Amino acid sequence: MTLIDRGMSEPAHSLPFDLRSLEIFLAVCDAGSMAAAARNLAISQPAVSLSIAELERKTGAVLFDRNVRPLGLTPEGAMLRQRGGQLIDEARLIAPQLRDLRGGKASMIRVGLVDSLGPSLMAPLAKYLTANAREVSILSGLTSSHASDLLTRRIDLLLGVDDLGDMAGFDRWELATEPYILLLPAGRTPPKTVADLSQLSRQLPFIRFSARSRTGMDIERHLRRLGLDFPRTLEFDSPHGVNELVAAGAGFAITTPLCLHGGGLHPKAFATAKLPGAQINRTITQVARQRELGRMPKDVARISKSFLDKAIDEVRSTFNF
Repeated sequence: MTLIDRGMSEPAHSLPFDLRSLEIFLAVCDAGSMAAAARNLAISQPAVSLSIAELERKTGAVLFDRNVRPLGLTPEGAMLRQRGGQLIDEARLIAPQLRDLRGGKASMIRVGLVDSLGPSLMAPLAKYLTANAREVSILSGLTSSHASDLLTRRIDLLLGVDDLGDMAGFDRWELATEPYILLLPAGRTPPKTVADLSQLSRQLPFIRFSARSRTGMDIERHLRRLGLDFPRTLEFDSPHGVNELVAAGAGFAITTPLCLHGGGLHPKAFATAKLPGAQINRTITQVARQRELGRMPKDVARISKSFLDKAIDEVRSTFNF
């Protein structure tokens, strides 16, 4: 049995390397030989050779082509160099990040913000977060994408229209509840009944929110409950496209106050009205992993709720629905 073969007998739960052996491997990659890496690391060449042999045993892979000079990487070695370099870079950030936390400032905060909240929250969130974290990332997009990123720890906070209610281990803050409303080109008489709404769809195209968005799915479910099946013409992931097309007279839509807020279009470009029939609402929720980030999620929720309430009131007073 070879050294490489014996690597297969490692317990399934064992890590294939520690950070020091990975650091030595990367030093050999950079230096082109084990002797040069030993000099750069101020350790003996046998120690380097032993570390590389143990790394190959544990990973079950030959990492270097020893038939060429300087040492060449095998495909497995090239992959480990790429991924291992990322791990070492992350590990080197830990100590300064811990020092930041001791000083009362988080090292990094990553927030996923659904598109329709950007105009209302981007500036106040950026102001608060940059005062309380060394590095801030605010990502816009669909709630579904942000939910996946939260579950895989690519973001720390989600502000959107999915509370991940079936997932344990998360704290949730309800930030705002807003009604779905009709959005019509200026001058259009709002339909008063479901039959009027059906008639309108034969005169104007219905501009949809994409079925990839939670807002789009909610609207489609409501239309089905009303017995309405509008022809499919145009749909958009974000509210900006919906607003622009309706303002241009290209169709009508179902939207929300926050989807209208901060859109940069003059209020006279639209007419708004309550939905005929049963009313439906959209709830905005903040989700964060439990017992992480200290009081920051609670502070973000408080700030966000204040600005979202203000934005909804502004749209209500502007459009008078």
